[in-house]
Amino acid sequence: MYDVIIIGSGMGGLTCGALLSKEGFNVCVLEKNKQFGGCLQTFVRERVIFDSGVHYVGGLGKGQNLYQIFKYLGIMDKLKLEKLDEDAFDYIVFENDDNRYPLAQGYENFVQQLLKFFPEEEMAIRKYCDKMQEVCRKFPLYNLSFDENFEKGEVMQIGTKQFIESLTDNVRLQEVLAGNNVLYAGLPDKSPFYVHALVLNSYIEGSWKFVDGGSQIGKYLVQVIRENGGDIKRNCNVTEIVEMNGVADHVVLDNGEKLFAKNFISNIHPYNTLKMLKTELIRHAYRSRIGSLENTISCFIINIVCKKNCFKSFKHNIYFNKEGAVWDSWQYTEDEWPKNYGIFASSSSKNRDYVEGLTLFTYMRYDDVKKWEDTFNTVSKEDDRGAEYEAFKKRKAEKLIDEAEKKIPGLRDCIQSYYTSTPLTYRDYIGGDDGSLYGIVRDFKEPLKTFISPKTKLPNLFFTGQNISMHGILGVTISALASCSSLVNMHEVLERIRKS
Repeated sequence: MYDVIIIGSGMGGLTCGALLSKEGFNVCVLEKNKQFGGCLQTFVRERVIFDSGVHYVGGLGKGQNLYQIFKYLGIMDKLKLEKLDEDAFDYIVFENDDNRYPLAQGYENFVQQLLKFFPEEEMAIRKYCDKMQEVCRKFPLYNLSFDENFEKGEVMQIGTKQFIESLTDNVRLQEVLAGNNVLYAGLPDKSPFYVHALVLNSYIEGSWKFVDGGSQIGKYLVQVIRENGGDIKRNCNVTEIVEMNGVADHVVLDNGEKLFAKNFISNIHPYNTLKMLKTELIRHAYRSRIGSLENTISCFIINIVCKKNCFKSFKHNIYFNKEGAVWDSWQYTEDEWPKNYGIFASSSSKNRDYVEGLTLFTYMRYDDVKKWEDTFNTVSKEDDRGAEYEAFKKRKAEKLIDEAEKKIPGLRDCIQSYYTSTPLTYRDYIGGDDGSLYGIVRDFKEPLKTFISPKTKLPNLFFTGQNISMHGILGVTISALASCSSLVNMHEVLERIRKS
């Protein structure tokens, strides 16, 4: 019998596994796929490494929150990192505007770079920065402290769009400050400012790319688990969580095998976890609430293999928005798509002067590909969706490349080949029923409805992952701490993390 069985080897599951194994727990991580890591996964096309989801990360500067946690887990010094441009980790660009608006690292530098374009808006920009830092200070685990009775209160009831618009009447500045809201799938009438603040603050404090891909995080977390005596099992699909005498007793795999533990942590979507859990202890009202929660939109991605020494290397990301579409890019017609996109350059140790791989990212609704949802080959674990689906992907890819070419002349000339991913790709390889980017939609008007505690009615079953607290590498890592807090003395663990 294990001390802890963890279902799913995404960032949340692996972080829980590494932390608990380091704290002396006998841990077993179960992964249904052949590859560990969830969104940490990378893949190779024509010898070029592409990330599934980790295009850049914040909080890795010395002494910052993610740095401290990774240092404690013993992986920080192993990671290959490249810092993005100090004066612009992101550029925000618009359809009918030749300016490239920079979001810079360091709060004072952030202010000064934007003042070059908005010299009359210093008060608004500084109020924005001050409020972000104020909000971030109100989340204990984000600041590596622990308060189990933490009351979030009014900080969760501020809307991102509403707050930004209260700062200034300058519409372009409003759009710039919200211009990379695809980082949290921003919705005009729902997205809370605390989500915006926790994400953007980490990038302003320090923005980094992983050289040769983010899968190195998963690789080293797996090593930590194994070095501390833990097990990690691939191709283990959990079909049922069995409750006995008021506690989770064991899990059943699709081959009928049963695995027993004292505690269980699920790194898959809470709704899918509850579907596997057969017990009367979870009330129907709770199941219905979780099942009714809206998931964030999915995406369409083009991973481009660049011609050799064709595209000069750059250390920033680009977010494009059509005019007036910063907050409604998810609402599109066939003709309007895409209303936005992001551009990310891969960072390779083989060639630091030229880009080997580019990623174009934009929104796509699951309904756009729903007609092919039952065409995945579960035996070969490969796409087998037919010529119509391939034609659909090619049409979408060519249209997105045409849009990007308008802002990056010569892009097409540098394309050697490209590969596409749709919401079905994310559904099948990352998990989730609809390929959701960031899990459950947060709503500042109903913060408690969209808040999911890591604890369940079963005292030894816990949730972790992007649906608990926050998404992203940093957000999920913080959520993993919350998920482990019922099993360890979190005050002592955080003390060791801070001293690391």
